[in-house]
Amino acid sequence: MSPEKPIRSDPSQVDRKKSTPQVASVAPTAIDKPKTVSAPSPKKSEPTPPKQTVSTAPDKGEAAPVEKQPIGETAAAEQEAAKEVPLTPKKIQSLLDEALDFCQAAQDFWQKGELENAVEALDQAYSLILKIDSPDIKPELVQQKEDLRLIISKRIVEIYASRNIVANGQHNAIPLMVNKYIQAEIDLFTTGREKNFFIESYRRSGRYRDYIVSELRKAGLPEELSWLPLIESGYKVNALSRARALGLWQFIPSTGFKFGLKRDVFIDERLDSEKSTQAAIAYLKELHQIFGDWTTALAAYNCGEGKVLQVIRGQNVNYLDDFWDLFQRLPFETARYVPRFLATLQILNNKEKYGLDGVTVDPPFAFEIATVTKQMHLRDIAQTLDVDLDSLTELNPELRYKILPRERYQLRVPVGKAGDLLAKLDDIPVSSRPQPAYVNHRVRPGESLSTIAQQYRTSINQIVRANDIHRQNYIVAGQVLKIPLGGSYQPPAQTIVPEKPPATHTVRSGDSLWNIAKRYGTTTKDIQELNKLNSTALIIGQVLQIPGHVAESPPSQDLKTYQVKHGDSPFKISQQFKMPLEQFLRINQLTPRSKIYPGQKLYIE
Repeated sequence: MSPEKPIRSDPSQVDRKKSTPQVASVAPTAIDKPKTVSAPSPKKSEPTPPKQTVSTAPDKGEAAPVEKQPIGETAAAEQEAAKEVPLTPKKIQSLLDEALDFCQAAQDFWQKGELENAVEALDQAYSLILKIDSPDIKPELVQQKEDLRLIISKRIVEIYASRNIVANGQHNAIPLMVNKYIQAEIDLFTTGREKNFFIESYRRSGRYRDYIVSELRKAGLPEELSWLPLIESGYKVNALSRARALGLWQFIPSTGFKFGLKRDVFIDERLDSEKSTQAAIAYLKELHQIFGDWTTALAAYNCGEGKVLQVIRGQNVNYLDDFWDLFQRLPFETARYVPRFLATLQILNNKEKYGLDGVTVDPPFAFEIATVTKQMHLRDIAQTLDVDLDSLTELNPELRYKILPRERYQLRVPVGKAGDLLAKLDDIPVSSRPQPAYVNHRVRPGESLSTIAQQYRTSINQIVRANDIHRQNYIVAGQVLKIPLGGSYQPPAQTIVPEKPPATHTVRSGDSLWNIAKRYGTTTKDIQELNKLNSTALIIGQVLQIPGHVAESPPSQDLKTYQVKHGDSPFKISQQFKMPLEQFLRINQLTPRSKIYPGQKLYIE
């Protein structure tokens, strides 16, 4: 599949094979809050954008025209007064909170079908963040401003797209039809150059379709969608497209991540047939909710909903639930994608007519689960269990290097072998993590390519080629270089350490879930889930567990403690006790950007 080039004038166009979709579902979803605030409840009150009044006509139930306040002397005076108020951090935060309230109000209006009011609320939110134009604005406030700008732009795109889509998830059947485009694909699959591909793909389908069909039934989706992997990947779990889409359902990393598929040095869940099926079902449900009919949803599955929405918005008439209205305006590959799928259904519904009744499909995989927490190679496991390595690999395709991670892992083994594996676990050696082809190195002041090459036991020319450096002496401090690994260099060995309790954070005055998440490099959602928080409200003195961080042991040196006072900074404390700043930061596990708080205890020499 050849991905489409994005059109710069349309921020909503996204190729599913290249990036995470930028346009969310037309059915309203919860706003991703860039800062923790208490948003107004839609049941209790609905914030009405300032400078307008909305009244409902009692006889027709339609919203009366919005009365906008004229810009006169009063408005000019207000603007002049606003200029006189200094933009302190507190004032900026207040503007951001108010803008977020308007975003929530827009969401409430949208849910009730009041699109004009929703757009007005978003306009008010945008006008508020435009007031924030101070050269001294704090970085965390800049980030909140940019996050709000992104939320507003996405919501406006969704609202205008929803105006042109008449259907809204009510057409659940996949139309079985034949036209000249579908017939051309039928001929290609049955008598043309893709006949062998179709037969082999149909044969492999038996390995996975039972599970896919059962999950589609649970989700309330048409069972015919279980044939989609035939044209996506030929039912090959390791199929890789030119656009770097991988697996049975052909996800790129970003789209897979959006729908819960994990990817790290050991595992790529896009390769797992069951996990990727769950992600595909979630994505298909979202697309059907946007477009309302399956043919258009499938087109969006191929090229991304942004591109399809762009084509719909570009029509002179509203979209009336007919994919063939869009057919000639879509990219060629996408225009063929839907006819190929409908041709597949026609062939498989008439197997005898097309000579497939004599083809025997492969049986589903039979396996059982063994839960282990040891980093082992599948080769060693296969030898210990006296099973075929290829069979074991087929059962666990998500293992990128055939090596299990150190964490708790559910390994699929042939039926009857789970008990044997657990009994012989101590006999299987621990396998080392695969060595990467490159490591990253951040250039320090005073370093040269020569010293870096010597450190990693490689050559200057190899570093130059790997980083496309045109002048061999041109590197700058702070630059990140890719260092090819070779020779006798060995990366630091990874040791298995016992689990530690998660790190904690005590809530202080001024804290919010937003700035706590930013400080620890996590998300507000993860903090809420780990601490079972039902709301975003925090209490001073409340102790939060921080996901992804473990409690650090105190330094082994014989150090004293110092309680931070008002006005202290890492630089002042290090100067007071005649310590190098770098050493002070290191022993307290701080960075140059870390903040310290009154009452906090730090180590000093």
